[in-house]
Amino acid sequence: MIVIVDDRNLVTEAFRSSFDREGIPAAGFSGGDFEGWVEAAANDDVMAINAFLIGQCSRPDILARVIKRRTAAAIIAMKDHKTLAGTLELFAVGVDDVVSKPCHVREILARIEAISRRAGIERSRPEDAAAIRIYRDGRDPLVCGEPLPLPRRELRILEFLVANQSRRVTKSQIFNSVYGLFDQEIDENVIESHISKLRRRLRGRLGYDPIDSKRHLGYRLISSSRADAEGMHGEIAAAV
Repeated sequence: MIVIVDDRNLVTEAFRSSFDREGIPAAGFSGGDFEGWVEAAANDDVMAINAFLIGQCSRPDILARVIKRRTAAAIIAMKDHKTLAGTLELFAVGVDDVVSKPCHVREILARIEAISRRAGIERSRPEDAAAIRIYRDGRDPLVCGEPLPLPRRELRILEFLVANQSRRVTKSQIFNSVYGLFDQEIDENVIESHISKLRRRLRGRLGYDPIDSKRHLGYRLISSSRADAEGMHGEIAAAV
């Protein structure tokens, strides 16, 4: 999920629509509304956010500091007119990248991917890195070196699991990342169906079930050796 912060409603709506066309849930806030929300938001909600885009608003430096206190997600500042002094100031307060508008959302997604790699968010064990590789720029993931076309929701789930494979994630966290924080019309139990289908596709390619689930704890990706060590063959009961 992407959060856009800009005092101009036309800007937030334009970006939200553009991300939606790419299959990425997004939400827009004014600067004042966002500061109050991010300070009070639940940890699970903040964790579901892949990146924050900060556009025209008062005191973007304060917003960047607030975000950094809550999450390691990427922060990208969007400027109508970049200046050296302004760019250096933004980097000094924790912004990860600064882009000039207009900027296509696919470029922004590629920049988020690059920031994640640099930050080590997607550190993988060598055995896992060769098995599953994702791109977040519209390309199909590679599984065992071959493209694996996936429906949009299953791809988003796989991306989230890869980004968080060092820890377990709950069904609610996955739902928020895939459908957005403010979608009240869809039951989050749909995630179980998506994961069941994703498991079958991955197991058919990998030869083992790479999604480990524990009741009340959540989901995580595991390697073939870990699956063998824990005796995890076949479908595991979905987490609550």
